[in-house]
Amino acid sequence: MNRKKLLYIYIIASIFWIFGTNYLIYQFEPSPLIHFLERAKEVLYVIVTGWLFFFFINKKEELNASKEEEKRLSTLINSMVDFVNFKDGEGRWIEANEFGLKLFQLENVDYKGKKDSELAEYSEFYADALRFCEVSDEKAWENRDITRIEEVIPLPDGTVKTFDTIKVPLFHSDGSRKGLVIIGRDITERKHVEKLLEESQQQYKSLFEYNPNIVYMIDLDGIITNLNPQFKEVTGFESDKFIGKNVKDLLPIDQKEHILKLISNVISDKKPQKFELNVHHKNGDPITLQCTALPTIVNGKIAGIIGYGKDITEIRKTEERLRRAEKLSVVGELSASVAHEIRNPLTSLKGFVQLLQIEDEKHRYYYQIMLDELNRINHIVGELLLLAKPQKIKFTKADLRNILSDVISLLKTEASLHNVEIDFVLQDNEYMIECEPNQLKQLFINIIKNAIEASSSGDSVSVFLTKKENEKVSITVKDYGCGISKERLKKLGEPFYSSKEKGTGLGLTVSYKIVQSHNGTIQFNSEKNKGTEVNIELPTRIENTVEQTPEAIKDIGA
Repeated sequence: MNRKKLLYIYIIASIFWIFGTNYLIYQFEPSPLIHFLERAKEVLYVIVTGWLFFFFINKKEELNASKEEEKRLSTLINSMVDFVNFKDGEGRWIEANEFGLKLFQLENVDYKGKKDSELAEYSEFYADALRFCEVSDEKAWENRDITRIEEVIPLPDGTVKTFDTIKVPLFHSDGSRKGLVIIGRDITERKHVEKLLEESQQQYKSLFEYNPNIVYMIDLDGIITNLNPQFKEVTGFESDKFIGKNVKDLLPIDQKEHILKLISNVISDKKPQKFELNVHHKNGDPITLQCTALPTIVNGKIAGIIGYGKDITEIRKTEERLRRAEKLSVVGELSASVAHEIRNPLTSLKGFVQLLQIEDEKHRYYYQIMLDELNRINHIVGELLLLAKPQKIKFTKADLRNILSDVISLLKTEASLHNVEIDFVLQDNEYMIECEPNQLKQLFINIIKNAIEASSSGDSVSVFLTKKENEKVSITVKDYGCGISKERLKKLGEPFYSSKEKGTGLGLTVSYKIVQSHNGTIQFNSEKNKGTEVNIELPTRIENTVEQTPEAIKDIGA
């Protein structure tokens, strides 16, 4: 109602009041009350019109305030990047911001007073989405509390938008529905980032957990913060026993200073460092790890170290075997070229010395020394030829117990000369294996003889013969003599390496070769001044005939 209409109504009402009340008053007999009634109706008119003016002025102010509040609310919700919608208790739209109208393609639709299902008729593309809104609204009403859901809204270009929608139901004091406030925030970009982050985390987790190498993490204080499952596979130890400990307390003493310096360089120079780390498996076996330490950079600052440890134990063993094989190859070539040339004049020398020994009684002692030395040279040449000449071995079944008994009987005399006793311990009555008996005799003579020579007077040498799983037998020769240093232990089996005054350094080389030709293993365990234990494992069956060549020598566990 505009101002002109109000003015006309006021004038007409005033005229009717003035003339109407005057007419009614003068209908009575003249009375002193007439004057009072005239004043009273004028006062009443002033009061009523004054109250009407006051009422309309207040209504106008309230209306202006309401319009101002509505304008501010409209400005606020339209400035929001979220979808904002107000509905009444019946689900009819009361107010929606421009973002929401544009989202559902309702910019030019008179939406107020309409339900979602009714507005679906105006937006073909979002018809199903709008109808679903009524379903999700009903869930919010049923919850009777703030409800939060994620809604995926398709876009005409084929992409989708994800909204984090909050629905707040409002109720009257009697519990009836009053209204529903809906706010939907576009979290499409956040969901995309979360997905990328999750994929990155999954890739990192896969790289960490399923890496074939050990992966370790160290903080700036040197504390191990994480180890992947491969750590247990390689070392046999549980990761939990090492996580939380300082790396300097775990490194081998002989490598600690060098490795800690490299780790310090990673932190100071922010550059990768590589090194080899020698540790022991839980079962005591040595392990060689090729390690790489890399700086972990976060926001341009180093936050710690991540590293990788590759198990190269077998590679290093293979390299050592190849190195030994190369040496034996050189020995073989040298032996092949000189052995026969030595034996021919050697035979002549031996023959003439024997003749001189018969004819010259005066110098018999010197001739005997010469014959002993010539025999020694002949023995060395024989060992050289054994290494140089490839041989086909014919395996036969033999009782290992009998072979060892023969060897022990043969060496008892030498043991007695050194005042050493040989103890032979076995579990079963029969140890039948496929072998070349003469070669095994030579092997056991070399090993037991070394044990006797390493023992002190009054000591004993123990020989154990036991059956093992997987059709194998174990021969252990243990002495309590001078032992072998770690440096010498590394070189056992190398040709021409010997600590004996008159040793050729070929005895153990031949022994290794015999063990290898029988598809077995030999391992030395020794400690200085505490004795030596030699463990030989041989299979009971040989599948293939082995051709002995210098290149085939395989050193296991020496």
